[in-house]
Amino acid sequence: MKLLILNGVNLNLTGKREQGVYGSESLESINRELEAFAAAHGHTAVCKQTNLEGEICTLIHEAEGKYDGIVLNAGAFTHYSYAIRDAIASVAVPVVEVHMSNVHAREEFRRKSVLTEVCRGEVLGFGKNSYKLAMESFWL
Repeated sequence: MKLLILNGVNLNLTGKREQGVYGSESLESINRELEAFAAAHGHTAVCKQTNLEGEICTLIHEAEGKYDGIVLNAGAFTHYSYAIRDAIASVAVPVVEVHMSNVHAREEFRRKSVLTEVCRGEVLGFGKNSYKLAMESFWL
């Protein structure tokens, strides 16, 4: 199984910004761990990050026929990007929405996702392990 781990806006600053929320480990380090986690289970993970909404849409479109699933942490785009929502709804590739923090225990605006209803599922609140749980959902 080949999975796309797709991180959105500001996640390139993981390990630097809001360490009390996101931890001190860099996204690069987390990505290496996720790639190794997939390999240890006989699968492949390809990790990408972009701060550009349209690029996230393009990567979702291009996943068709290339990936068996997408693990998506869209960052702040989660709360208002109908473009990303429509991109997810437009492809047959299943998407699991991921958040490292428990967004329901944070600011009010973070509690609403426009993506959830077109995703296969949602995993949140377990730090980098949220990604691993989402990955496992594809092969369990």
